[in-house]
Amino acid sequence: MRLLATLALSLALEASGQQPSFTLDQVLAFSFPSDLTAAPAGAKVAWFSNTRGVRNIMVAEPPRYEARKVTNYTEDDGQELQHPGWLPDASAIVYTRGGTANPASDPRGVSEDIWMVGLDGSAPRRIAAGSGPVVSPRGDRIAFLRAGQIWWASTDGKTPAAQAFDARGTCEGPEWSPDGDRIAFTTNRGDHSLIGVYQVSAGTLRYLDPSTDFDGAPAWSPDGRSVAFIRIPSSGLRPVREARRAREPWSIRMASVETGAGREIWRAAEGRGSVFREVSGANQLLWADGKRIVFPWEADGWTHLYSIAAEGGRATLLTPGEFEVEDAAPARSRGEVVFSSNQGDIDRRHLWRVSAAGGTPAALTTGTGIEVAPAPTTDGNAVAFLRSDAQHPLRAAIRIGSEIRDLESAGDFPAQQMATPQQVIFPAADGLQIHGQLFLSPGRAAARSPAIVFLHGGPRRQMLTGWHYMYYYANAYALNQYLAASGYVVLSVNFRSGIGYGLDFREAPQYGASGGSDYNDVRGAAVWLGARPDVDRARIGVWGGSYGGYLTAMALARASDLFKAGVDFHGVHNWATELSIPPTEPDYKIAFESSPLNFVQGWRSPVLLIQGDDDRDVQFNQTVRLAYALRRQKVDVEELIFPDEIHDFLLGRTWREAYAAAVAFFKRKL
Repeated sequence: MRLLATLALSLALEASGQQPSFTLDQVLAFSFPSDLTAAPAGAKVAWFSNTRGVRNIMVAEPPRYEARKVTNYTEDDGQELQHPGWLPDASAIVYTRGGTANPASDPRGVSEDIWMVGLDGSAPRRIAAGSGPVVSPRGDRIAFLRAGQIWWASTDGKTPAAQAFDARGTCEGPEWSPDGDRIAFTTNRGDHSLIGVYQVSAGTLRYLDPSTDFDGAPAWSPDGRSVAFIRIPSSGLRPVREARRAREPWSIRMASVETGAGREIWRAAEGRGSVFREVSGANQLLWADGKRIVFPWEADGWTHLYSIAAEGGRATLLTPGEFEVEDAAPARSRGEVVFSSNQGDIDRRHLWRVSAAGGTPAALTTGTGIEVAPAPTTDGNAVAFLRSDAQHPLRAAIRIGSEIRDLESAGDFPAQQMATPQQVIFPAADGLQIHGQLFLSPGRAAARSPAIVFLHGGPRRQMLTGWHYMYYYANAYALNQYLAASGYVVLSVNFRSGIGYGLDFREAPQYGASGGSDYNDVRGAAVWLGARPDVDRARIGVWGGSYGGYLTAMALARASDLFKAGVDFHGVHNWATELSIPPTEPDYKIAFESSPLNFVQGWRSPVLLIQGDDDRDVQFNQTVRLAYALRRQKVDVEELIFPDEIHDFLLGRTWREAYAAAVAFFKRKL
């Protein structure tokens, strides 16, 4: 299969009018960093690196901060690295390796295990089967998850793993108390969830301030006497996929770990912001100096940071303006928060610092780059983060004082041959203004060119004017660069129901399964492209994955006159079955009517369907049913199926094969 895809790509490129100056393999050969984490001592930082599917742990230490590998995995085997955690003295890192997916079809099977590796060059040591390790502040034990329960094991390997205690429901997110004598956790029980605290020395289990609602995100007070947590009202009913601009307000509560008694210290107002909207970070509630709690809120229609006094009271807005905060982490001073946002640069991200007590945020990074995932080090003068720009993929970096340096080199990546995407704004079919990124190859011919519309997944995503900070979309950005270099005009669309443009844009009326209103943005993109003098309106294609696959299928089903070919990666084609809505429920009909299968009789354009058959995010049956329906009406359907692969492909070679097939398909059809 791989040989045929490579041959098809080679023949297609020979027949095309423009030869890229770099290969598809070269543009996918970047080393992708993730899970950047700062050590609790020594100002060290670590992150996971994924190069062509080979995953390892990288570490950088002061004063030189030069990246080095502390693991030596060599195979593109699809075994993920996740959940990094440090020992208190920063001498070793614990992590999860593997999972339940076996994309390489290894006949020996796979496992999901806790490992620990020292920074001294010693080989990694397996701790136990499980995931999500969290090291005790005492450094003696690792708590982790196995089969929905909390287990633990000693860090020295002398005491075998055992279940710490038994709790009904599915346990999540263990958090050690500052003194290491208690573990707070969330137990999900279907229509509600509880915050539990297990005391190690006493062997007792207590639930804090239990209710009929969803309690989560427990955060220990610095003195270890209290736990703050978030309460989201539960209706006890099956959730309906629809815009959620307002609901019964969420709240923040504080409970005593000695008595379990709790009280509300803050409640969101009615209307905007009444639905909880999270940020990226270790926790949604950040304690600052033991006096204030920082949290996210959308009171003005934008995701911002606020703070309240630990005893409660009015919330103080920390990040005012029409922009969204995405990452948030407490500075080591504990009186400040470092965050990323698109303030003043809506299609990028930059880093800022603000006092938890309030005041004007100070910019830590500016310019035409993208900076995310801040990790303040124990040296209060240094902040590690991830950064990219239009030409250079994401890499680890650090800001020491006012100096910024990369922690690793890009190698021989063809950065100078990357196009710089332009920010564009165009009207949707119903007039809504939509942002996008336009990729134009500097060496393209003056004649009218074929064009391609790209649609991201999620839909809670935003494509940027540079390399993305998520692996899936970094790969998508790479393919868009390659398509542009091959002579296509490429438009990446930030359609409604995505992030970055405020609550009202994200919670768009009738989006997706509740009406498919985001199709208007896809149609508007084709019309806008077709009006450009450098685009051949008779040769416009479309591609996307997941939710973007859904919109790709909607484009081909509802507008085969505009979109002449498409590549649909693991898209949703029938919302009613994907969301498991009973036919007797009132939202069953609207969900189906918002789906590509409802419009399949109008589908005439050829399509390439790509999916792994162990997909845990979108039912594989979605592709099976669509392929069957299209074959029945003689539509040109091609398939590329990856046995045992999941939704977000785990193998580097799967990405390369899938993208080579997509390129070859567009060359043949457009």
